Amino acid sequence: MTALPTEADVFAAAARIAPFVHRTPVLTSRSLDDELGARLFFKCENFQASGAFKARGAFNAVLSLDAESAARGVATHSSGNHGAALALAAARRGISAWVVVPTDASGFKRAAISRYGAHVVDCAPGLANREAKLAELVEDTGATVVHPYDDSHVIAGQGTAALELLEQAGALDVLLVPVGGGGLVSGCALAARAICPQIRIVAAEPAGADDCWQSMQTGERVRLEQVSTIADGLRASIGERNWALISRYVDEVVRVSDDEIVAAMRIAWERLKIVVEPSSAVPLAAVLSGRVPVAGCRAGMIFSGGNVDLEALPDLFAAPG
Repeated sequence: MTALPTEADVFAAAARIAPFVHRTPVLTSRSLDDELGARLFFKCENFQASGAFKARGAFNAVLSLDAESAARGVATHSSGNHGAALALAAARRGISAWVVVPTDASGFKRAAISRYGAHVVDCAPGLANREAKLAELVEDTGATVVHPYDDSHVIAGQGTAALELLEQAGALDVLLVPVGGGGLVSGCALAARAICPQIRIVAAEPAGADDCWQSMQTGERVRLEQVSTIADGLRASIGERNWALISRYVDEVVRVSDDEIVAAMRIAWERLKIVVEPSSAVPLAAVLSGRVPVAGCRAGMIFSGGNVDLEALPDLFAAPG
């Protein structure tokens, strides 16, 4: 494992990617504040380039490549958002991108990867299959791997979301971040702790993909090969670098059910009038379910993306909940 990113790397990433990513807005909801007795601040990465926070890490990684490495292109595996972000970043730098996509990935997100210009390579579902196919691809192309989350440049880039949130909202008592592979929460935890040493950092994840929660219980990184959740962006297992940062900086990991995720997603749509995908709604679900009490607190949370397959919505909201 290479050296972990530092807070200085997050600040450097912020300067590097500023011309290429959006400074996304922070929304509030008086009705939710009144119901919960708190001040909530929603960092809306659903308005980010490519529709998700992943653009931050992808641009930081691609822009950090030397000319020789960049000329060979970049490659990754992704269920959707990272692949689209890497494709976009590669296109902006004028280099090739290859993305290994499992066959059970969202067709909507798969189409986005192609639309941004990457070569899509299919693989069977499961982390082991994704990693094996990516290794074959790199052997054939010589491309540089930009891992979706277990990469120091990616982690530092994702941490810029927390930097912006704290600049926009001011000091917070608690920060809630969704966790899948851990790129977003590890980067945000690193950045937030540097700015607000007393902030409480909570990672929220689906109960059907709870490797981070299990890792916290055992004190060792747990990898899950089979997961089940509607939050398709959170199905990956925690990376090595990510776990090193999470175990150091994250105070608590909480789990929510798919029904609670759908309910929170609906609340976000109805109260904030914005489109968020299931993965984005996980921190809000943790608050609405009472698993993370926020009464009397200034609480921030990251809405990680808004790439929703609209064709799936009728079935999603018709499900029992």
